[in-house]
Amino acid sequence: MNNKPMRVVEVTEPGGAEVLEIGTRQIPDLKDHEVLIKVAAAGLNRADVMQRNGNYPPPPGASDILGLEVSGTVAKIGSDVSNLSVGDEVCALLAGGGYAEYCVAPATSCLPVPTGMSLVDAGALPETFFTVWTNLFMRGKLKAGERCLIHGGTSGIGSTAIQLAKAFGAEVFATAGSDEKCAACIEFGATLAINYRTTEFVDEIKTRTNGKGVNLILDIISGEYVAKNIKCLADEGRMVIIATQGGFRAQINVLPIMTKRLTITGSTLRPRTVEQKAEIADELRTRAWPLLDEGKIKPIIDSVFPMDEVRAAHKRIESGSHIGKILLTMN
Repeated sequence: MNNKPMRVVEVTEPGGAEVLEIGTRQIPDLKDHEVLIKVAAAGLNRADVMQRNGNYPPPPGASDILGLEVSGTVAKIGSDVSNLSVGDEVCALLAGGGYAEYCVAPATSCLPVPTGMSLVDAGALPETFFTVWTNLFMRGKLKAGERCLIHGGTSGIGSTAIQLAKAFGAEVFATAGSDEKCAACIEFGATLAINYRTTEFVDEIKTRTNGKGVNLILDIISGEYVAKNIKCLADEGRMVIIATQGGFRAQINVLPIMTKRLTITGSTLRPRTVEQKAEIADELRTRAWPLLDEGKIKPIIDSVFPMDEVRAAHKRIESGSHIGKILLTMN
């Protein structure tokens, strides 16, 4: 099998969506701890756009092919793999290589397709659920009864974070860029959704919490939002920064950090070790996957594009008009 060619999406040079072309590569070889997946669908992420633009190189040893998450069927297993078998339907977190008919993934980064979910829809799960779980619960330590603020509430990350936070007993506030998107946030489970284009979210949070603020903020914006977030946090509050759509730099007043005993942290997922990602997968399997199996939470799918329409899929994610995840099917 590994001598056969497969279709892939190639980035011919750094640039816009027009640099994406369909090409061929050899089916990748397996390492002992990996599985080969026949890809059904790959989830699109803004990291893919950044890499396409030449601003987010893959970590050492990772495939240069775009794609950080897939769903599909196990086609081959490495010699050290005992938890999966050929024919298993899985979704998997990758360091790269998802925009292809076949990809390899560490067996420990694979999770089963939830009960009743289509194989294609499962492609929307890994990147968002790994990211949200590690930052909202493992790093952010969100607890039942707390209030949290999710920026970008209709993104794949945001829609997942709202659902998980509510499912585990938190009160959820969210921001989004239109009234339509705010309505979607409420459908996902937010108590309050703030249109940041028409309303100052700092003032709204203070009003809705009687000046107490929120306990946790999951921030995909950074930049000028950091100072605003500090104003929104309650005593002992935590801010977790996971993306920088508003820029890499922030000017802040450190006094409230001291007086309110705040914690500001952040993380990225892609460069983490196989072992670190396995730890997240284990928690997801035991704590989040039962909610998916029972249909209590679900991935929010905006649109599905065939592989040959990858340029349109990238234009869709860059437009910012999507609600939920965009998927690319490989067959």
